[in-house]
Amino acid sequence: QVQLVESGGGLVQAGSSLRLSCAVSGLTCSVYTMGWFRQAPGKEREFVAALRWTGGTSYYADSVKGRFTISRDIGRNTVYMQMNTLKVEDTAVYSCAADRRGLGSTNPVSYDYWGQGTQVTVSS
Repeated sequence: QVQLVESGGGLVQAGSSLRLSCAVSGLTCSVYTMGWFRQAPGKEREFVAALRWTGGTSYYADSVKGRFTISRDIGRNTVYMQMNTLKVEDTAVYSCAADRRGLGSTNPVSYDYWGQGTQVTVSS
């Protein structure tokens, strides 16, 4: 059974940093992509960042490029997202997801497994 468990969300002021974690278990294939998505109230889910587990190639939405960094710890089977210089518009529920085919897609429909999400709130 595949499980993705996020942690690290919270309430911070604009300009601050947070690091989100996503612990992955039960995913046996080695070729997959981990993605972070976010959804703000009244808005559609949007792609934030993705990382191919094998090789570590990463992708970012333009809105977070240069501020967010996705990374992985292979030994801990955990993916992280370091979020710096947070803005009020970054406020959303952040979810990690796994695509077992390793497509590196930015489309959430390509992802097979999802975590429960963690709330990030950035105040002005």
